[in-house]
Amino acid sequence: MSMLDRLNEDMKTAMRNKEKERLSVIRMVKSSLQNEGYKLGRTELTEDEELTVLSRELKQRKDSYAEFKSAGRDDLSDKLLEEIALIETYMPRQLSEEELEVIVIETINETNASSKADMGKVMSSIMPKVKGKADGARINKMVLQHLS
Repeated sequence: MSMLDRLNEDMKTAMRNKEKERLSVIRMVKSSLQNEGYKLGRTELTEDEELTVLSRELKQRKDSYAEFKSAGRDDLSDKLLEEIALIETYMPRQLSEEELEVIVIETINETNASSKADMGKVMSSIMPKVKGKADGARINKMVLQHLS
């Protein structure tokens, strides 16, 4: 089942159950996926492209959450937490710290990185391997620890 099919099914369920917030988020995600398809000139996106769009939507909401939280806007930040939780249900299972650490160490060895100056080389190699399965900031932090 493609992501759009899954979103359509979830949208129908949300409509039947009169879940306005859930329906709104599903529609936003579906719209983002469709817009990406139009931009690329296709009706079907690959799984990787769908993951990219979902990751972008998730990152936008996490950034907004941090901004609203620091501004003391709990009403808006609470709403964003719900949206984040819903979008995460469509994301693949996140890597554990141990799994991520293994990938980071392997990538550092593959790229022969030895210092912080090699950070870009390591990050560009590691990101395709963990696409959608780990947060970039988390990866960045772990790579820095191993290169220090």
